[in-house]
Amino acid sequence: MGSSCFPSSVIKWQSFAKLRLFSLFFVFSLSLNCVASFESDKSVLLQFKNSVSDPSGLLSGWDLINTDHCLWNDVSCDANSRVVSLNITGNGNYRGKNSGNGSAFLCSGDSIELSLYGFGIRRDCRGSKGILVGKLLPFIAKLSELRVLSLPFNWFRGLIPSEIWCMEKLEVLDLEGNRINGTIPGFVGGFKGVYLSSNQLGGSLPVEFGDNCEKLEHLDLSGNFLVGGIPSNLGKCGNLRTLLLYSNLFEEIIPHELDKLGKLEVLDVSRNSLSGSVPPELGNCSALSVLVLSNMFDPYQDVNGMRGDSLLDHSISVNEDFNFFQGDIPADVLTLPNLRMLWAPSAMLEGILMSNWVSCDSLEMINLSHNFFRGEIPHGINRCNKLWYLDLSFNRLNGELLEEFPVPCMTVFDVSGNALSGSIPSFYSSSCPPVPSVNDNPLNAYDPSSAYVSFFAYKAQTGSPAMSLGGSGKQTAYTFLAGDNKLSGPFPGILFEKCHGLNMMIVNVSSNRMSGQIPANMGPMCRSLKLLDASKNQIIGTIPPSVGDLVSLVSLDMSWNLLHGPIPSSLSQIRGLKYLSLAGNGINGSIPSSLGKLLALEVLDLSSNLLSGEIPNDLVKLRNLTALLLNNNKLSRADTLPGLASVTLLSMFNVSFNNLSGPLPSSNNLMQSSSVLGNPYLHPCRVFSLAVPSPNSQGRASDAQGYDSISGQTQKRQGGGFTSIEIASIAYASAIFSVLLALIFLFIYTRKWSPKSKIMGSARKEVTIFTDIEVALTFENVVRATGSFNASNCIGNGGFGATYKAEISREFRGN
Repeated sequence: MGSSCFPSSVIKWQSFAKLRLFSLFFVFSLSLNCVASFESDKSVLLQFKNSVSDPSGLLSGWDLINTDHCLWNDVSCDANSRVVSLNITGNGNYRGKNSGNGSAFLCSGDSIELSLYGFGIRRDCRGSKGILVGKLLPFIAKLSELRVLSLPFNWFRGLIPSEIWCMEKLEVLDLEGNRINGTIPGFVGGFKGVYLSSNQLGGSLPVEFGDNCEKLEHLDLSGNFLVGGIPSNLGKCGNLRTLLLYSNLFEEIIPHELDKLGKLEVLDVSRNSLSGSVPPELGNCSALSVLVLSNMFDPYQDVNGMRGDSLLDHSISVNEDFNFFQGDIPADVLTLPNLRMLWAPSAMLEGILMSNWVSCDSLEMINLSHNFFRGEIPHGINRCNKLWYLDLSFNRLNGELLEEFPVPCMTVFDVSGNALSGSIPSFYSSSCPPVPSVNDNPLNAYDPSSAYVSFFAYKAQTGSPAMSLGGSGKQTAYTFLAGDNKLSGPFPGILFEKCHGLNMMIVNVSSNRMSGQIPANMGPMCRSLKLLDASKNQIIGTIPPSVGDLVSLVSLDMSWNLLHGPIPSSLSQIRGLKYLSLAGNGINGSIPSSLGKLLALEVLDLSSNLLSGEIPNDLVKLRNLTALLLNNNKLSRADTLPGLASVTLLSMFNVSFNNLSGPLPSSNNLMQSSSVLGNPYLHPCRVFSLAVPSPNSQGRASDAQGYDSISGQTQKRQGGGFTSIEIASIAYASAIFSVLLALIFLFIYTRKWSPKSKIMGSARKEVTIFTDIEVALTFENVVRATGSFNASNCIGNGGFGATYKAEISREFRGN
């Protein structure tokens, strides 16, 4: 009966009360845990602040007065006030104690000369006003809900604590642009993005580096000192979108296992020491849009110059890439449907370029310069409707330029240094597609491939006369470079018909076989012409006065042609002209005094012509002039020469072999005897010279008599000393005596050691020489035999460089 004292309803109510009491206790306990975690995250942040040096006060708002740490700068929290993101971007500018020669990475100001970084979480470090200095300590791992740890472009040094690698919820680790050293562990965990570029990481990547990386989307290890091979296990990272390994010391080959990366968009392995062939399996990476195999500019040259690292060999040019591949670029790679940029200059590639480019609808930029490609330019290029940058310079291409090529629609067309023949056709192009802007900050691009295209376009135009290679939606510039070929036909005036609507045009057709005359209406045809180099051709006729209408011209080089007639005074209208060379022609008449209006002029070369008259006094006004070359003409008056001493920038000067007369400046280093030779009426140099005037000096018999009369005056005694002839005679006699003494000594020495020489000569010696192995010892065979000068074949270093072991057999004969 006792059990019936508690009705079933009461039992149910008691059970419900107990359950509710337990729930309240659980909620209360959970609240206490949340409060504890809340305070724990805050204390970790304060501990982090106290562990670093903050000279610019980036963390000045982190204090106990502002109690809510979720409101602190660069801190983000979830709904439970747990820290999920710590994103503190420095400007890299630190010059404190033990900072070396400068900062790890200068990121302040308005400059956009930055490498690509932070695709996944942050793409811009400009605007940061300070930097943090210190070491990464293990207590950061106590932020157990942290998803993003981003501390780029600061001055953190030392190792990455293992506790950080083991953070279970961490997705993005961004420590680029610091001074982190040590090695990289083989386990990247559940990270989505790992950015460790521009640090001092070394060692090789473990074989198991790619294990458990199914979530990894972005991996940037560029700008370090990593060695060994690229792990083939990276092929297991099926979600990888960007793989940046450039500017390291990787060797061996590109693993073919990367073909499993179906989502890969950007692959950059440039500036390493890779060899072998380009794997055709990369053609399976259907999403690949940017492929960089080699690169002639160093994205980290500013970093390397400022870090002061002893590991860096500054004797190596920043414009060198040591990736030496074998063979050509596989057709499967060239036909990738989404390929936008293919960049592989100076990569030792060879072969014949595929002619049938059936899948190039997405191609925008191609750079295969300084390789060994032969044959004709692929006809299929006319199908690449979006192609606006093509550089095939310095290969072994032949054939002709076809009018079907969409050259006028390209911002850059460079086929210099080949063996192309024929004339420049009237390229056919009905309409040009929109040209992507390359002037925008590449860091503002949304996706990695767009960032790469924009960044490389910007770097490609750095240092060229073209300060702007692109526009907003339409073509605003046109660069046609075809120098050092075998092109013939008339002067390419047809090119200037394409410059309507352009802001700038650049043409270089130097060192060819072109003939004909400069069009009389050249100026009105192309007022946007910025650079014209048609030197070393066979162009005839006169320089038309309309050239003065080329008001945008910065550089004009028509040297070493067959031009004649006067220099048009209208050239003075080109006020921005910096370089003018008309040397090596038959130009006659006088030098126009109006050239003194070209105040921006830096180089004036009128040498080896038939110019006469005086050197205009107005040339003294050219304060920016660094080179003035007027030698080998018929100029007669030199009243201007003393005034040139005030042109302080002038470093190259030559008026030799003219008919000049008059005084020379008494104190000017430019006025050396070699600069004024062959001018018999000039007051002589202070240094006595026994040189005889060249037959090219244009001098006559009367000139020689004048030279003798002037020289005779210098032979008079001054102050009772020796004359110049006496000094020369003494020097000559001394030289003869020294030579005779040396010959006598040599004779005695050989007689003294003659018996020993005979004894030694009787000894038998074996000398190994090259025998006929039926293989041509060409540079290509040596490169193959040494594995593209691989470090494994290096047997020593000496005063003349490295020595490599090469084994060449008959199997090379077919190559």
